[in-house]
Amino acid sequence: MGEVTANVTPGNLAQTLQTLAQIIHERASADPTESYTARLLQGELDQLLKKLGEESIELVMAVKDSNHNHIRYEAADLLYHLLVVLERCGISPEELAGELNARMV
Repeated sequence: MGEVTANVTPGNLAQTLQTLAQIIHERASADPTESYTARLLQGELDQLLKKLGEESIELVMAVKDSNHNHIRYEAADLLYHLLVVLERCGISPEELAGELNARMV
Protein backbone atom coordinates (compact mmCIF):
# COMPACT_ATOMS: atom_id res chain seq x y z
CA MET A 1 0.00 0.00 0.00
CA GLY A 2 1.20 3.42 -0.88
CA GLU A 3 0.60 6.79 0.64
CA VAL A 4 -2.80 8.26 -0.17
CA THR A 5 -2.63 11.04 -2.77
CA ALA A 6 -3.16 14.58 -1.49
CA ASN A 7 -5.13 17.38 -3.16
CA VAL A 8 -7.27 15.17 -5.43
CA THR A 9 -9.87 17.07 -7.47
CA PRO A 10 -12.68 15.54 -9.56
CA GLY A 11 -11.98 14.78 -13.21
CA ASN A 12 -13.49 13.17 -16.29
CA LEU A 13 -13.02 9.40 -15.87
CA ALA A 14 -13.41 8.51 -19.55
CA GLN A 15 -10.90 11.14 -20.63
CA THR A 16 -8.46 10.21 -17.86
CA LEU A 17 -8.59 6.48 -18.66
CA GLN A 18 -8.17 7.17 -22.39
CA THR A 19 -5.12 9.36 -21.72
CA LEU A 20 -3.64 6.82 -19.31
CA ALA A 21 -4.20 3.98 -21.80
CA GLN A 22 -2.40 6.04 -24.48
CA ILE A 23 0.55 6.69 -22.16
CA ILE A 24 0.74 2.97 -21.32
CA HIS A 25 0.66 2.12 -25.04
CA GLU A 26 3.49 4.57 -25.74
CA ARG A 27 5.60 3.19 -22.90
CA ALA A 28 5.45 -0.34 -24.35
CA SER A 29 8.62 0.36 -26.31
CA ALA A 30 10.37 2.39 -23.60
CA ASP A 31 13.51 1.30 -21.80
CA PRO A 32 12.41 -0.97 -18.92
CA THR A 33 15.26 0.35 -16.77
CA GLU A 34 13.70 3.81 -16.97
CA SER A 35 9.96 3.03 -17.00
CA TYR A 36 7.94 1.01 -14.51
CA THR A 37 5.23 0.58 -17.13
CA ALA A 38 7.75 -0.75 -19.66
CA ARG A 39 9.02 -3.22 -17.04
CA LEU A 40 5.49 -4.48 -16.51
CA LEU A 41 4.81 -4.73 -20.24
CA GLN A 42 8.12 -6.36 -21.17
CA GLY A 43 8.80 -8.43 -18.06
CA GLU A 44 7.52 -11.78 -16.89
CA LEU A 45 3.76 -12.10 -17.29
CA ASP A 46 3.49 -13.79 -13.89
CA GLN A 47 4.94 -10.68 -12.21
CA LEU A 48 2.33 -8.47 -13.85
CA LEU A 49 -0.46 -10.85 -12.88
CA LYS A 50 0.84 -11.01 -9.32
CA LYS A 51 0.77 -7.20 -9.17
CA LEU A 52 -2.80 -7.13 -10.50
CA GLY A 53 -3.82 -9.62 -7.82
CA GLU A 54 -2.09 -7.61 -5.08
CA GLU A 55 -3.85 -4.43 -6.15
CA SER A 56 -7.20 -6.22 -6.18
CA ILE A 57 -6.67 -7.47 -2.64
CA GLU A 58 -5.54 -4.04 -1.44
CA LEU A 59 -8.74 -2.51 -2.84
CA VAL A 60 -10.85 -5.15 -1.10
CA MET A 61 -9.06 -4.42 2.19
CA ALA A 62 -9.57 -0.67 1.78
CA VAL A 63 -13.29 -1.18 1.15
CA LYS A 64 -13.52 -3.45 4.16
CA ASP A 65 -11.94 -0.67 6.26
CA SER A 66 -14.44 1.87 4.83
CA ASN A 67 -11.63 4.37 4.23
CA HIS A 68 -12.84 6.64 1.43
CA ASN A 69 -9.45 8.08 0.43
CA HIS A 70 -7.72 4.72 0.61
CA ILE A 71 -10.45 3.11 -1.53
CA ARG A 72 -9.93 5.81 -4.17
CA TYR A 73 -6.15 5.33 -4.06
CA GLU A 74 -6.30 1.54 -4.39
CA ALA A 75 -8.99 1.69 -7.10
CA ALA A 76 -6.66 3.92 -9.13
CA ASP A 77 -3.81 1.43 -8.66
CA LEU A 78 -6.05 -1.43 -9.78
CA LEU A 79 -7.28 0.46 -12.86
CA TYR A 80 -3.72 1.33 -13.87
CA HIS A 81 -2.55 -2.27 -13.58
CA LEU A 82 -5.67 -3.52 -15.38
CA LEU A 83 -4.93 -1.14 -18.28
CA VAL A 84 -1.37 -2.48 -18.39
CA VAL A 85 -2.69 -6.06 -18.56
CA LEU A 86 -5.10 -5.12 -21.33
CA GLU A 87 -2.30 -3.42 -23.29
CA ARG A 88 -0.11 -6.47 -22.90
CA CYS A 89 -2.97 -8.68 -24.14
CA GLY A 90 -3.69 -6.42 -27.13
CA ILE A 91 -7.10 -5.26 -25.93
CA SER A 92 -7.70 -1.58 -26.69
CA PRO A 93 -9.83 0.73 -24.56
CA GLU A 94 -12.27 0.91 -27.49
CA GLU A 95 -12.60 -2.89 -27.55
CA LEU A 96 -13.20 -2.94 -23.80
CA ALA A 97 -15.79 -0.18 -24.18
CA GLY A 98 -17.50 -2.25 -26.88
CA GLU A 99 -17.67 -5.22 -24.51
CA LEU A 100 -19.18 -3.08 -21.78
CA ASN A 101 -21.61 -1.40 -24.22
CA ALA A 102 -22.81 -4.79 -25.46
CA ARG A 103 -23.68 -5.73 -21.89
CA MET A 104 -25.88 -2.66 -21.34
CA VAL A 105 -28.58 -3.68 -23.79
